[in-house]
Amino acid sequence: MEGRELLIGGVSVPHEKGLDGHSDADVLLHAICDALLGALGADDIGTHFPDDDPKWRGADSSQFILYALDLVFAQNYIISNVDATVYAQRPRLRPYIDQIKTRLSELLNLDKNLINVKAKTTERLGAIGREEGIAASVSVLLLRRNKL
Repeated sequence: MEGRELLIGGVSVPHEKGLDGHSDADVLLHAICDALLGALGADDIGTHFPDDDPKWRGADSSQFILYALDLVFAQNYIISNVDATVYAQRPRLRPYIDQIKTRLSELLNLDKNLINVKAKTTERLGAIGREEGIAASVSVLLLRRNKL
C-alpha cells in the first residue's frame, strides 16, 4: 500500500509500500502471535482480534503479542525459543534482522540468542515474488514451568 509504513517485527523498514491490514499490519508480529496462540490451542489472532472490530483499526501489533504472552504465562508456560522466516522479494531485510531480533527480544522478554529470524525471497515466484505481499511463518517452543 503506497505511503504506508512497513513494519516487520516491530521495526520500521524503509520501503515505498507498507502492508495493507486492519491493524498496523506487522506480518511478523502477527505470525508470532498466531504461533503462541496455536501452541496453546487458543485459536488464532483473528479470533481474539477480529478485523471487523473498529477497536483494532490501526492497532500496534505489539498489543497482540503482549496479550498472547499473558495467556502463555497464565497457563504456566515460558517461551523456549522462536524461529521465524519472513518471505519478501523486496525490500531486502538482511540489514534489519539484528534490529528485528532486538525488538522481538524486548517484546518477548527473551534472550536475543533464542530468537532466529530469517529473510527469504521466492525468487520472483508467485504473489510474493511479484511484490504483491509479504508473508511470515513462525515456530515457537513452549516449556511448562515447574510449579513451586
